[in-house]
Amino acid sequence: MFYAIMATDKADSLSARLAARPDHLARLQTLQDAGRLLLAGPHPAIDAADPGSAGFSGSLVVAEFASLALAQAWADADPYVVSGVYQQVTVKPFKRVFPA
Repeated sequence: MFYAIMATDKADSLSARLAARPDHLARLQTLQDAGRLLLAGPHPAIDAADPGSAGFSGSLVVAEFASLALAQAWADADPYVVSGVYQQVTVKPFKRVFPA
């Protein structure tokens, strides 16, 4: 089943985000290589593809896991969690409808 991992960044976390980004992307690449990643990306803090120093307000990952518990464990071990980028992470089941 797919799970949505929705995270909100702490204020002023851009430098921590940039430092942890390579490890964060490597974990996402592993999911993609396994065919389990539906989509992933950050939420710019301003209405721009490149928010510059405004940074990001959070992230969204939708990926396939065998259970909610495994999705939560994966989210809890994310480098952005470990390095203190995220203030909150919510994991919920996700039902893909479109694109079909």
